Amino acid sequence: MKSDHFFGLVAVACALTVFGCASVDSAADLDRYTAEALKSSFRDQGIAKVDRLVQDPANLACSEADATGKPLDDKVAKEIEAANLKTVRWPADGKFVGDWREGEKIAQNGRGLTWTDAANAANGGNCYNCHQMSKEEISFGTLGPSLYHYGKLRGVADPASAAAKPIVEYTWGKLWNARAYNACSNMPRVGHSGILNEKQIRDVMGLLLDPQSPVNR
Repeated sequence: MKSDHFFGLVAVACALTVFGCASVDSAADLDRYTAEALKSSFRDQGIAKVDRLVQDPANLACSEADATGKPLDDKVAKEIEAANLKTVRWPADGKFVGDWREGEKIAQNGRGLTWTDAANAANGGNCYNCHQMSKEEISFGTLGPSLYHYGKLRGVADPASAAAKPIVEYTWGKLWNARAYNACSNMPRVGHSGILNEKQIRDVMGLLLDPQSPVNR
């Protein structure tokens, strides 16, 4: 069974259960019933708020495209990318690359953003959940591409050099807001969404680009 069909059936079942098997006359009705079912099934608790269910324009457009099985319109995709690129906050002091050792800790850490976490607690990046990053770590996900030798393959011998500037800036922007470069990217927008702070992103940059990091050895 295709996943979109399966989840569609789950949504229908949930919606009809909540609304007493009301008739669903259109996709719009189904969307409305499902949204109301979700709203009634969740509550604010700790730092986890119900507003996480609210989609921004990019998420909404990509969800609608996925639901129909049609690719996102090129014009809409470019508009989404341009809007998200404007949200990228570049390092105020111009320093893009931090300590790869701290970056490795962040990449290994999947904690954060749950209702039991304190609002001021540092989140992890959970990078290994989706990417291979080093040969030392054998437990990694494949949802995203391998990042092993990320800097080495791109010829970054010195991240602070003028030659490395294009890939350094791209990597920062991708981490800050992945949808600036791919309208419907599944990668978390770790800077834009406040998952990681500026220092943490610097350290993950070090992990990806420092020639001495396990990613590039």
